[in-house]
This record gives sequence, C-alpha cells and structure tokens, in this order.
Amino acid sequence: MSAAPHDITLTPKTTVHTLLKEYPFLLDFLAAYHPEFRKLTNPVLRRTAGRMATLDAVAAQGDVPLNQLTGDLATEIERQTGRRPAIADIADADTMDPARLAELHTIVKDLHAGKSVAEVKPRFEELIADVEATEIAAMEQKLIEGGVPEDEIKLLCDVHVQVFADALEGHEPVKVPAGHPIDTLQRENRALLQVTASLRKVAEAIGEPPDGAAWARLKDALAGALERFAEVDKHYLRKEHQLFPCLEQHGVEGPSKVMWALHDDVRTLTKQARESIAHDDATLAVSTCLALAKMADDMVNKEEQVLHPMAMDTLSAAEWAQIRAGEDEIGYAFIADVPAWPAVAGAAGAPAGTAAPAGLLALKTGGLTLEELNLVLGALPIDFQYVDENDRVRFYSEGHRIFPRSPSVIGRKVQNCHPPASVHKVQAIIDAFRAGDKESAEFWIDLHGTFLHIRYCAIRDEAGVYRGVVETVQDATRVRSLVGQRRLLDW
Repeated sequence: MSAAPHDITLTPKTTVHTLLKEYPFLLDFLAAYHPEFRKLTNPVLRRTAGRMATLDAVAAQGDVPLNQLTGDLATEIERQTGRRPAIADIADADTMDPARLAELHTIVKDLHAGKSVAEVKPRFEELIADVEATEIAAMEQKLIEGGVPEDEIKLLCDVHVQVFADALEGHEPVKVPAGHPIDTLQRENRALLQVTASLRKVAEAIGEPPDGAAWARLKDALAGALERFAEVDKHYLRKEHQLFPCLEQHGVEGPSKVMWALHDDVRTLTKQARESIAHDDATLAVSTCLALAKMADDMVNKEEQVLHPMAMDTLSAAEWAQIRAGEDEIGYAFIADVPAWPAVAGAAGAPAGTAAPAGLLALKTGGLTLEELNLVLGALPIDFQYVDENDRVRFYSEGHRIFPRSPSVIGRKVQNCHPPASVHKVQAIIDAFRAGDKESAEFWIDLHGTFLHIRYCAIRDEAGVYRGVVETVQDATRVRSLVGQRRLLDW
C-alpha cells in the first residue's frame, strides 16, 4: 500500500492528468473500468487530451453516472492508499493560487515585452503541470477582469500549442482512408503549402522595402495569390464547425480555442492585405502577405503535430462519420473531388448526435421541445406563415405581427385571406411554385413610413415535390438605415 503525496478533492472538473499524476495506479483501474477508457493507455492521448479531459466529460463519454465514477475512484484510491479523497459537486473557483496567477501574469508581460515562445515555454509548462485546464482558463479570465487586454492573453496561444507539440514529438503521421476528414485536411494542407510558397515568392520579388517597378509589375499577381490563399477560410471553417464541436464533447477545448483565435488572426491579416493592395500601400501589403504565409505554414504544423493525432485518439468512427456528413455543406479549400467516406453507408455506425434526445422533437439539425419550438418561432423578428400544398393556411407566427391574423385563419384557403383585387397575384405565385417554374417572389413596400420586405418561398421535400409556401414579412426600416459597421456589443 502506497501513500499519496497529496490529498485532492474529486470534482466534475478534475482532469485525468491531475488524477493520474497524483494516483498513477488509477490508469490500470480506469482501463479495466470501461472499454471506452482503454484509450487512456495511449501515452499520446494522456499527454494531450488528458490534460483537459475532465471527470464529467469522461463520465459522459463512457455513459457512466458522474457520482458513480467519482465514488468508485474514491474507493479505489482508499483501497490503494488507505485515505479516501473528498468528493465535491463543483470545483471551488475561489481557491485560485495567487502565486500561480502572478506567474501567469509575468509570463504574459514577458511575451508582450518581446520574449520568445522558447524563452517562456519552460515556465508555462511548469505552471500547468499539476493544475486543471479549467484553472488556467479561470486565471486567464481573472487577468482580463484585472485589466490585462485580451490581445495580450492571446499571446499565450503559441506557448500552449507548443507544449502539446512537444508532447507529440516522434508521433507517427496520421494515416487514414481517402475521404476521411483527416485525409481531406491533410490534402488541403499540402495544397496550402504550395499556395503560401507562391504568395511568399511574389511578395519577396517585390521586396522589403518594395521596389517601385516590381510593385507596379507584380501588384496584380500578389492580389491573385492572396485571393487564392483566402480559400483557406473553408479549411478553418470545417475545423471550427465540424471537428471542434466533437472534440469539445470529450472535454478537449483548449487546442480548439487556441486554433480558432489563430484562425481569426489569419482572417484579420487577409482583410488587411486586401485593403493595403487596394490602397497601393506596397510596404504594408508585402509585410502582411509574408506574415500570412508564415502563420498559415505554422498552423499546418500545429494541425499535423497536435490536432490530428489528438483527434484520432479521441473521436469514434461514428463521430468521424458525423463530421464527414457535414463537410460538403461548408465546402473545401484548394481541392476537389473529395471521396465519399465511409465507402459503405452505415459502415462506421450512425453519426453521433443525429437523433434527438428523449422528449425532444427530432428536427433535421437538432431537437427542441414543443414549448421551445413555440418560443423560438415567436421570438424570430419576422412575421411568417405556412400554406400547405393544398393552399390551406397551416401556421402563422406570433410575437412580431405586422399584418393582423387570428386563429380562425388556420385551415382557410389562402386565396380567401387576401383582398379580391390581389388574389390573382397570390394565385400566380402559387401556380409558378407548383409548376416548378419559380422558387421565390419578393416585394417591398412603404406602408405609412415603414419599409416592409415581403418574400414568398416555395417549399419542396427531398424528392422535389411541391409542399407549399412560406410567406415572410419583415419590418426592414431600421435595417435599411444602418450604415458603417458595429463590431462590438453596444446596448
């Protein structure tokens, strides 16, 4: 029987990393506890996802009640050490170590002052070695609340990612079948490296400082290379909206947040590069394009070294199938003809998350209770109604009424809901929709100083069969008057 060096409290936010550092014997216990937990025997997964996977996420992954898991862990710890750890329902957010907070602030200040990632990385790695990812996030938030700008906190991104990259050093490249989401990301990355090489070559030919003659000759080529590079946004969007949500279901949020912040930096610089070219600012255009090429190349390395191996070790075949099912809608960067995967429908199991939980209405992209559906439809800032394929009114929204309606309209022929003088217009729209000649019709009118936008949309099922019309009416007066842009919350 061995003695634990420290007593810890088991909470929903205790990470696997913290748990196994204090009680290494729990690795064998967890591997035998549930088939899903056998992944923890993979040292790469423990060094990456394990740093952020919390007990509540682990319990959800194994479909084990959290109180049962923490109780069984406490029993095993007591059996091995003779001391039973405390169990808390929530992590104590007020026990933040002031010394750790001060050290994190010092690291941020050193980065802001110009110190390199290599210089501060050992200190950051030591700082996070025995604390939970939630505590790091809480410390960062505390610094922001204390007046440290968010842009300075973001300087930790490269440091955090480098810690994960070191953990994966020597890991074999991920190998997956054609059409697998990781295969597609890898193919795009290979194409991206060619695009950034072209962007860099043109920028370097213009020179720093720019040569006037070279700028005049190569400005259009630089703009073209930049537009080709801008396709990378689809690559980033698929990561953000397909891959990251699945990782978050397993408690893996840190790398996703870091990479998303870096994606946004690339987007900001891309916009800046476009504007500098348009304004004939050769100096800023060249420096921005060179910075973009480096940032994108670095992101390729972070994906290949960190994201892909961690995702493969974390996600199930069904989750990869779910990711693949939504990729076509977002689109692809630099490549075409992405193969279908899995090759045989259903080979990887049903995509996770497609069935609504018990008690919810199963919608195409999620699930709602009947009460929630009514609340959502009533909150939309438009007035709309649905007329079925038999021309009968089946539904109208409440909450943002523009034209008056009452429940007696339900079941009524839509032709009878309009003044005789305008019935022929309504009938013409329905006839064109039913015949498949048109898909929408829109009108806009000025009604007593209110600018109204009215739109009719044909509804068809997956076979293309006409199923009715949706009519929407929006008071667009304020929207029409907006100018410039508002990027910050201002209530």
